[in-house]
Amino acid sequence: MAALDRVRIVVLGDSGVGKTSLVRLISGASGAPGASTIGATVEVKLHEYKEGTPAQKTFWIELVDVGGFHSHRNMRHVYYNNSHGIVLVHDLSNKKSQVNLDKWLREFLEREAKGNDITGGDFDVGGGNGIDHQQQPVMDVNVPLLVIGTKLDLASDLEDKESKEADLPVHDSTSASAAKRRSAVADEYLAEEIHVNCNDDKSLVAGSSALNKLARFFDKVIEKQFYRSGNHQHKSAYYHSASAQQSLAERRRLNVQ
Repeated sequence: MAALDRVRIVVLGDSGVGKTSLVRLISGASGAPGASTIGATVEVKLHEYKEGTPAQKTFWIELVDVGGFHSHRNMRHVYYNNSHGIVLVHDLSNKKSQVNLDKWLREFLEREAKGNDITGGDFDVGGGNGIDHQQQPVMDVNVPLLVIGTKLDLASDLEDKESKEADLPVHDSTSASAAKRRSAVADEYLAEEIHVNCNDDKSLVAGSSALNKLARFFDKVIEKQFYRSGNHQHKSAYYHSASAQQSLAERRRLNVQ
């Protein structure tokens, strides 16, 4: 069997938003996630590009769960290399984590602009650093972007509690609630956004809006990497390094310290 082509997607967001649980939900990994991620962890899944069409083809999706600790900001750029897509993750019950998405995106894009010399600068997911990132100009995003809000169950409970305390009707319609929770980054960069409960496998059940959006995102990543620059890029994009030849068992639980 011929080796399958693969794409690499970085998963970014504050520590504690549930990136590891999300990546494991997407990849179908079994067992409970361990402690907070130090460095990065990689999970892989098979994806059918343009499933159900004559162009259907199987690819590996490599999801790089990058640890969100501020103390590791100076080495994060290592995990951004050779990335073909970005997933920004925020906690729907924690507004600060949504605000920080802009900082995460800018850190990634500035790494692309400056190369490997970037050292994280004054990025601080823990609080104010004197810079209002919301006032900075919109940057060009030249890789596919998806925003995911986690802990949907906690956000719903919190909204119900706040509505009761304010003596307001409990629960908006599903579409109205989703619009209210949508991040500013998704609006600013015209990215799709999905909201999930990582503890519920039904969050990404077949046929659901969330899974359809995720599949469209994977297709965009693959299309940009393999199908928009001719056959030469398609042939050269596959990883020829020794790490790309590691066994699947090794890559399933690759922990970069």
